[in-house]
Amino acid sequence: MVDLKGQYRKIKKEIDDSITEVMESSAFINGPAVKKFQANLEKYLGVKHVIPCANGTDALQIALMSLNLKPGDEVITVGFTFVATVEVVALLGLKLKLADVNPGTFNLDTNRLEQAITAHTKAIVPVHLFGQAADMEKIMKIADKHNLYVIEDNAQAIGAEYTFDDGTVKKLGTIGNIGCTSFFPSKNLGAYGDGGALYTNDDKLAEKIRQIANHGSKIKYFHDETGVNSRLDSLQAAILNVKLKYLDNYIKARQKVAGYYDNAFKNCDKIQIPERNKKSTHVFHQYTVKVKDIDRNGLKDYLNKNKIPAMIYYPHPLHLQKAYEYLGYKKGDFPVTEKLTEIVLSLPMHTELDEEQLKYITEKVLEYAGKQ
Repeated sequence: MVDLKGQYRKIKKEIDDSITEVMESSAFINGPAVKKFQANLEKYLGVKHVIPCANGTDALQIALMSLNLKPGDEVITVGFTFVATVEVVALLGLKLKLADVNPGTFNLDTNRLEQAITAHTKAIVPVHLFGQAADMEKIMKIADKHNLYVIEDNAQAIGAEYTFDDGTVKKLGTIGNIGCTSFFPSKNLGAYGDGGALYTNDDKLAEKIRQIANHGSKIKYFHDETGVNSRLDSLQAAILNVKLKYLDNYIKARQKVAGYYDNAFKNCDKIQIPERNKKSTHVFHQYTVKVKDIDRNGLKDYLNKNKIPAMIYYPHPLHLQKAYEYLGYKKGDFPVTEKLTEIVLSLPMHTELDEEQLKYITEKVLEYAGKQ
């Protein structure tokens, strides 16, 4: 699904030099590399504050902790996402509410969002799934109307841009109150280990986020809040700082791969290509198709047998997972989410795919579809 070794080889000297620099300095925690990466990411995103942390899950948890929410306060998100989005809500004793998603873009359905809001709702967590934006203009209008916080789960869409009706363009993660991202190795901007970050334009929120991420402390050994220990280590920051220079090139490479897939499948009604949100660019963390009138699991197995990795993101709705039975949801409550878990399939998507590989992948997909 990814070729991190091939990508590394192209920037090997820069990566190795950056690692050596950290080793020579021995500043492994909050060293110069972290501060440099933070400043460069702020510039890239056009945001006032980036607060690096240990991973994307921590970023989501710290974001919620910074809002002074109380047990029982409601947080609305989706059930078609990686579990981290919902588990942090549960861990903090907040009331998790789910809304269904759009069948085309797989992102939060704003009509369902509005229906889910109650007097106890305090925050919305839209997920920019697979590399493109949820409908942020409508989400922000709904949030303003109901005086709600918005935390963007931008773990899969760093670098994507959203265009508002007035022509304003913003990077995803910089639109709501707080944006959260992950630097897991397979991400578009991936470390060689775990890593994450939060970003915000709110000075007070930024100060609080930094404090929470540092054991609730502004001054060492003085703790004003209950916090956590969540840091991006200097080695990962140094690696990310090199890769950040290439992020836009990585995005273009992924978009080129997506264009090849689109063209290959355009005349096959059994393979439905990803729908695009017209107001968002798509950075293709995943290229996820929907199958029609064929066995999705059979296609996956066929590709695997032909040495083509294919993955199902996500095979089981979160509202039907054992861990979340206590929410009281049942089969049929979120029909779009449930249907998608039965028909989506993600094909290999990374910066090192060449035309020969893409030709082989698409031929095998079409070969299986033609047999059904």
